[in-house]
Amino acid sequence: MYRFLLTPRWWVINVFTLLAIPVCLFMGSWQLSRFETRVDTHNQQQDDASRERKAAARPLSDLLPVTAKTSGERATATGRYDTTHQLLVPDRRLDGRDGFYVLTLLRVGGDVGGGKGMADGKDGAGAKAKAGAKDEPGAKALPVVRGWLPGDADDPAAAAKVPAPPSGEVTVTGALQASEHQGGDGVSAAGGLPRGQLGMISAASLVNLVPYQVYDAWVTSSQAPGALKPVPPTAAEGTGLDIKAFQNLGYTGEWFVFAGFVIFMWFRLFRREAETARDLALGITPPEPAAPTEPGADRTPDDAERTRSPSATA
Repeated sequence: MYRFLLTPRWWVINVFTLLAIPVCLFMGSWQLSRFETRVDTHNQQQDDASRERKAAARPLSDLLPVTAKTSGERATATGRYDTTHQLLVPDRRLDGRDGFYVLTLLRVGGDVGGGKGMADGKDGAGAKAKAGAKDEPGAKALPVVRGWLPGDADDPAAAAKVPAPPSGEVTVTGALQASEHQGGDGVSAAGGLPRGQLGMISAASLVNLVPYQVYDAWVTSSQAPGALKPVPPTAAEGTGLDIKAFQNLGYTGEWFVFAGFVIFMWFRLFRREAETARDLALGITPPEPAAPTEPGADRTPDDAERTRSPSATA
C-alpha cells in the first residue's frame, strides 16, 4: 500500500523533507546562539560597569573623551560651582515619579584632558569669556547633576526646595556620562523652555547659555545635598540588549516553526496518498465523470419529430 513512496514524485518530496528539516534546525540553533552571545556580552558589560562604579574614582583627564568603556566610570574633578548659572532639567523620571534634575556648572581650572571632549562657546560667548577678568585663565566648565527633585520645574514651590550650591573650592565625585542627544529618555530638544531650564544635557545646548567653554560630558554626583536624590548613571548607548538581540530570538522561533511545518505538510501528503491507495485496494474508486455529448445527441426519434418545423413536414 505504501509503494507510492517509491515513485519519482515522492522521491523529490522525501529528499526535500530530509534536507529542509536539518537546515531549519541548524538555522534556528544558530540564531539562538547569536541571542545567547548578545546576552552574555550584555551581562559582561554590566559586571564590568558595576566593578568600575565600585572602583576608586579617577581624574577627569584620564576618562575624556567619553566612550562606551569610560561611560559610567567614577570621575573626580576639583573646582568652583558657578552659582549664577544653575539650571533645572525638567521632565525627568526617577523611581517611577516625575521630577527634574538640578544641574550646576563646575568651573575646573586648567586644561583638563588637553582640550579633549570640550566645546567652545558660540554667538559671542567666547568673547565674553575673554572679557571676564575674574575668570581663571584656561578654566572650563563641567556640567554636574547634583541631584533630582520630584515635582514640576515650573512650580515655584518645587524650585524653592533646590539647595544652593556650596561656595569655594569643592571636589566632585560621580559617574561620568556622555552628552545627551535628541531622542533620549526625557530629552526635550524642541526649545521654548523658560529661562533657567535646560532640555538636553549637552555641550551644544550649554555653550549658548554660559560665557565660557563646556566639556562634552557631564557627571551625576554620587552625593546629593538636602532634599536632592542622587541620579543613577545611565548605560552607554549600544551596550544594552538592543532590538537586534530580540530579532535573533524571533528568528529562532521562526526557523523551528518552519521545521515543524515541513513535517506537518509531509505527514498530510502521506496520509492523503495512503488513503487513496487504500481505497483503490478495496475497490472503492470515485465515479468517472460522464463523457460530454454533442448537443441533441441524447434526443429520441420522437423528440426529433416533435421539434421538426412545420415547413419540413409540408
